[in-house]
Amino acid sequence: MQVRINDAALQLHQGDITAEEVDAIVNAANSRLAGGGGVDGAIHRRGGSGIMQETNTRYPEGCPTGSAVITGGGNLSAKYVIHAVGPVWSGGNRGEAELLASAYRRSLELAVENDCHGIAFPALSAGAYRFPVDRAARVALSTAIEFLRSNGRPEVVRFVLFTEGIYGAFAAALEELTSGDAG
Repeated sequence: MQVRINDAALQLHQGDITAEEVDAIVNAANSRLAGGGGVDGAIHRRGGSGIMQETNTRYPEGCPTGSAVITGGGNLSAKYVIHAVGPVWSGGNRGEAELLASAYRRSLELAVENDCHGIAFPALSAGAYRFPVDRAARVALSTAIEFLRSNGRPEVVRFVLFTEGIYGAFAAALEELTSGDAG
């Protein structure tokens, strides 16, 4: 599924983010940048130990929730990995939506700052951090749409969603957010 926002493409794919051939892929990182399971584990397994060595060297204090940092892509096709720290869901009354939007926004800013033409995102916080998928999808997509409308780049923003259920939630949110939108 794809929509155009200005001259950029906003895409939804179901698949494995580690196989994406874009300039940057986004890692669903924890605030210690310590590696973990899910997307984080898959990126570190496929990308190799150099990614973790670089995060340890460049960001010894980690990364705060709602922000992101960038490293090289190691053995991945992507030139960069952007490590974004989304919030753990605590019922929705602790600024989780704002923190999640901030993590996506900072990732997009880093992509533009590093001249990335394409970026691939997972569904940040929607796995182990238990952010409700429908809400996570609306936050992710509305943040990306707003960023593309303001900045016109990167040229491709792709959400790579691992399961059919998460893809379906993102597709429904994208349709809702862009219905009647000429781009």
